[in-house]
Amino acid sequence: MKTFLKNNITYIKLSMVALFFGSTFIAGRIMAANLPPFTSAFLRFLLASFFLVLFVFKIYGKFPRINFQQFLLIIALGLTGIVGYNFFFFSGLKFITASRASIIISLNPSVITILSILIFKDEFNKFKLIGIIFSLTGALIVISKGNLQVILQGNIGWGELFILGCVICWSSFTVLGKIIMKDFKPIIAITYACIAGTLILILPTYQEGVLQDFGQYNMEVWLSVFALGFLGTALGFTWFYEGIDKIGPSRAGIFINFVPIFATLMAIIILHEKLSPSLIIGAIFVVSGVYLANYQLKNIRIEKEEEVNVNVG
Repeated sequence: MKTFLKNNITYIKLSMVALFFGSTFIAGRIMAANLPPFTSAFLRFLLASFFLVLFVFKIYGKFPRINFQQFLLIIALGLTGIVGYNFFFFSGLKFITASRASIIISLNPSVITILSILIFKDEFNKFKLIGIIFSLTGALIVISKGNLQVILQGNIGWGELFILGCVICWSSFTVLGKIIMKDFKPIIAITYACIAGTLILILPTYQEGVLQDFGQYNMEVWLSVFALGFLGTALGFTWFYEGIDKIGPSRAGIFINFVPIFATLMAIIILHEKLSPSLIIGAIFVVSGVYLANYQLKNIRIEKEEEVNVNVG
């Protein structure tokens, strides 16, 4: 048993990462029902920043200095991936189920692929094209609940629009992150972004009354904060990038495809959400599309140059 665990510890951790990322939608749904969006985001990243700083000091011993250009990039990362993403995330989860949100957010890798092709001139092939088409089709099925006429008529709900805002923010965050990660290790860049985002969130959080209501949150809320801040952010990202280092980005990235599946299963078990045919069909299209968009032929794959599109909550 010990030998099995030792030989497969990386794969076990990556499976747990997919579970942690999936749990963010459940915790987010609970927090969205009890707290305003900026307060939810602030509590999540206050806890996440604390643990990420500890992890960075444990792994590297110190933080590297940053110049002014890097400082501006970090602020941009904080605004897009922390403040913007989480405002839309918690706002959207007030209106739609965790399972629907997780499928829509699964568009992230396909949108990131499109931006990478347009901005960084990344390689474009038939697998990416088919994958993007599949992902967009699946998302449209989920957003419209199987009735595409709803989209043509412009009758998309606020929840769906907010979650699409998440996709825009996270895709922007990832593209900016690709630039700054030329200078920093991924976990250091993410830690800087979390700290920046947390500081930016102080003012809007104060205006929402977080200090007055701080002692009134129940145990369910605090467990959700822990799931989001520690498991879904600090530990999840640390283990994910550890997995990339051990087995490479292509194999590690495969585990991200399981995030919407875990999110949907937990939503059914914990939140008692119901599966609809449109959700199942949309999920199949999106997950298949994500896989195809990141598929490369073995004879042209260069492990070190592959780009992983991370999709999290």
